[in-house]
Amino acid sequence: MIAFLHVADIPGLQIPVWPYSLRAIPPFGVPAVLNLCFWGGLYGLVFGLVYPKLSGMMWLNGLVLGLCAVLVGFFVVPTIKGLPIGGGWMLTNWGRSILINGFFGIGVGVIYPFLSRRVLKTA
Repeated sequence: MIAFLHVADIPGLQIPVWPYSLRAIPPFGVPAVLNLCFWGGLYGLVFGLVYPKLSGMMWLNGLVLGLCAVLVGFFVVPTIKGLPIGGGWMLTNWGRSILINGFFGIGVGVIYPFLSRRVLKTA
């Protein structure tokens, strides 16, 4: 979704920097793409831990995961970094974040059940 929004250049939703950048992210100077991988893995770990307790459509549970990531990104992370909360309360920031994290969550919800069954079969 990040690459799509960058290429599509939809007014208000465009990604101004090159997606999957190697620019350093403070405070540790980790490349941006590795930062995304770390947080995506952390959210995937949380999903994997609560997966046995989930019922219903997994893609919908994954979407809830993505929306939780949006809320953490707008309210917890800025508080830690000393930035304004809520993405500056700009609707376009919310829309972009919901699209990116929502599609991530749906992907986790669709892919994880297949991977977990495969792991259980080989174990």
